[in-house]
Amino acid sequence: MPADLIAGFLSGTVLIVAIGAQNSYVLRQGIRGEHILPLVLLCASADALLIAAGIAGLGALIQAQPVFLNLARYGGAACLFVYGLASARRALKAEQLIVGAGTGLPLGAALATCLALTFLNPHVYLDTVILLGSLASQREEGRWIFGAGAVGASFAWFLALGYGARFLAPLFAKPIAWRALDLLISMTMFGLGSALILE
Repeated sequence: MPADLIAGFLSGTVLIVAIGAQNSYVLRQGIRGEHILPLVLLCASADALLIAAGIAGLGALIQAQPVFLNLARYGGAACLFVYGLASARRALKAEQLIVGAGTGLPLGAALATCLALTFLNPHVYLDTVILLGSLASQREEGRWIFGAGAVGASFAWFLALGYGARFLAPLFAKPIAWRALDLLISMTMFGLGSALILE
């Protein structure tokens, strides 16, 4: 049983930690100190739901009906391009971090953006539903323990990313750091969106 839990945690970590749209967004909001806990809980809960669905057999259904992945593919690419453009526009402005200043992004808008970056990204289904679901199913009786380990990895990662980002706040007091981050996020979004279309 502990071996299944550890294997699930390590597998989840390897797949979730990769830099992507969702991680970039949580990092940016974490640096700004805006809505960290709701965003962390949303991302980790979404992973938990998708991992459970994969273990329950949804991964096999999606693989049998690739039209679902194709729909998510083009919708996800469009979402990534829109967010990439927004990041590129921010990179052109001289922004700096002033903690406690301004109103920031409303909670509803922050959650809606995070939901879109999560569920319109086909890679999230590949990583959680199909890959982790397949790895878990190989463990038969230990599959749910494996899944619990993967879910634990997701919660640990997003908590570390969201709250650890605050340590970068002094660096982001400089406008050039924000421009570099937004440029990196924009390039990441365009790269991921292009990869989705070209796959």
